[in-house]
Amino acid sequence: MFQVNNLTFKYPKNKDNTIKGISFSIKDGEIFGLLGPSGVGKSTTQRILIKLLDKYSGEILYKGKDLKSYGKQYYQEIGVGFEMPVHFSKLTALENLNFFKKLYRSPADIDKLLTLVGLDEDRNKKISEYSKGMKVRLNFVRALLNNPQMLFLDEPTNGLDPKNARIIKNMILEFKNNGGTILLTTHLMNDVDELCDRVAFMAQGQIKEIDTPKNLKLKHGQRKVAVEYKDEVIKTDSFDLDSLSTNEAFFNIIKTKKIITIHSGETNLDDIFIKVTGVENNA
Repeated sequence: MFQVNNLTFKYPKNKDNTIKGISFSIKDGEIFGLLGPSGVGKSTTQRILIKLLDKYSGEILYKGKDLKSYGKQYYQEIGVGFEMPVHFSKLTALENLNFFKKLYRSPADIDKLLTLVGLDEDRNKKISEYSKGMKVRLNFVRALLNNPQMLFLDEPTNGLDPKNARIIKNMILEFKNNGGTILLTTHLMNDVDELCDRVAFMAQGQIKEIDTPKNLKLKHGQRKVAVEYKDEVIKTDSFDLDSLSTNEAFFNIIKTKKIITIHSGETNLDDIFIKVTGVENNA
């Protein structure tokens, strides 16, 4: 869907480049996570890809063609969910959606989308009466309003309770299963682990690492197995994973002790975030 080659960008008033020659691809039909601490260039990269910023160097191909060659038709094909929902607060949810619906040639079924995100009964409420979570869900509906082929989502579940976050994540996965492609930026690593096919970690305007969440966890984890068991008191022993099949001490514990837990040394994406970017994920 996208091929980005040596992308560089500097804001006019800045001394240094915000983006420093990054290259990556987004495959057709995948969920691609662009991750990193605040201020490393994620949002700038996203703004370039949705054609809000154009004074960049390098090459961006969308469906094999130079992104700069696309006109207004491009916005019929992409949906964007910004992190901070912006709605007309004096209008109702339905009035907001009907206003934006007029911008598109092939709009989606508003009634169906409102029902899916649990806002059907609140469609005639003014946005000023909406909670933050309701605004976030309405924001997601607006991103899908034009039946896009490509979605850009920035923190799509931030501020949602687990039930409503699950609804949004299921809709994201359904969008992918129906052939859609997604660029996702978020600080919620559980969402990344659950949704993304591949992720890119950014730091200091550069991409430090790209891979699947699974491969990253295997690469940065330890090939160890920790066994927690009861032997009068609770004990924990660690064993090398590669020699596990011939380790008599491991099998002796399994056969003779009451096992409480067994864990591999696979790390989590929060730890990888800190290790690769050098910054704690506090955003």
